[in-house]
Amino acid sequence: MTKLHAFPIEVRGSARQPLGMSPARFLRDYWQKRPLLIRQAFPDFQPPLQPDDLAGLACEPAALARLIVHDEKRDQWHVHPGPLGEADFANTPDSNWTLLVQDVDKWDADVAGLLQHFSFLPSWRMDDVMVSYAEPGGGVGAHVDQYDVFLIQGLGQRHWAISDDPLAPKAFRPDVELKQLAQFEPTHEWLLDAGDILYLPPGVPHDGVAFGGPCMTFSVGMRAPSQAELTGDLADYIAEQLPDELRYADPDLKPARATGEIDRAALERLKSTLPFAAALRDDLLHDWFGRFITRYRNAQVPAPLDKPLSVEAFRKQLDGGAQLLRHPWSRLAWHRDKSSCTLYVSGAAYPATLALALALCEQRSYTPARKIGAAERQLLLALVNDGHLILRKSRQRR
Repeated sequence: MTKLHAFPIEVRGSARQPLGMSPARFLRDYWQKRPLLIRQAFPDFQPPLQPDDLAGLACEPAALARLIVHDEKRDQWHVHPGPLGEADFANTPDSNWTLLVQDVDKWDADVAGLLQHFSFLPSWRMDDVMVSYAEPGGGVGAHVDQYDVFLIQGLGQRHWAISDDPLAPKAFRPDVELKQLAQFEPTHEWLLDAGDILYLPPGVPHDGVAFGGPCMTFSVGMRAPSQAELTGDLADYIAEQLPDELRYADPDLKPARATGEIDRAALERLKSTLPFAAALRDDLLHDWFGRFITRYRNAQVPAPLDKPLSVEAFRKQLDGGAQLLRHPWSRLAWHRDKSSCTLYVSGAAYPATLALALALCEQRSYTPARKIGAAERQLLLALVNDGHLILRKSRQRR
């Protein structure tokens, strides 16, 4: 006996319920949770834009367009960014190519009208309507989107394959700029007709290919800023509101126990100085501050060596008594936790031993011990090759 799924992956829409259910049920059971195919969400659907109009838009200088051609025999993908010209379309093969144009709703009022069908979502959550036109076999390959998308079939048929396996591999192919998946094994496959909608939450691997003839798909994508984007913009906003007189201060400063150390007291001052620093883990706060405080305001940094020293050449220099001088633009600090020590140099982080980190911070001129450890030698070599330490050969007696 076949067990019915609690949440069917395929439903049929109607004029009264285009989603095949109420918006409240869709949001509760599917939104950002699982994919859903809605057959005939828009019965007798007529595309609000024709292929020739889309091609004309792709030739506009301000339009965001890409022409993607797949060489099936060699499995090579060629991406031609817009603005496109007539010659670009004249040189396309009879199959295996697709035209993508983003933000079409900003250019065409009829395309923008599609958004009214998604008014159950906050309007600020909408990003754009991207329109794709493809000849048979055309597509962009198996990939993953990091945002919700409603894929409305507008013209012809498109074969869709998806994987709802949460353990599906999501590594990219290294040879394709389209961020295609290196591996893709579908768990569901369908042929969509005009008026069908495939909803995909973020992170679902999928692949759409034009089938049988010309194909047009209208993709309603959501705005989904990354945490990095949100954090960066919030930090910029907060910085704009704060007066320049408010600065890092340490009236409670005690004599330094170890030169260059970013100690616990400094971390606590940061938490009281920065509006949201207390929410960060201590290791992240330490790492950020170590990188930040060792960068010079005027962004002057030493230049790496044009020809990096090899391990053997560096060893010979050290065995010959060479001295290491700190570059005048290199600024150093260090921090240690229970199990490790990190040396920060001009915004970069290097794993280090406590003894070496302390010595480099204390001394502008440093002569390594004869029996220096391999890890310490590796660090010194990295600092030399990155330009932070300058080798000065020892003077030979005559």
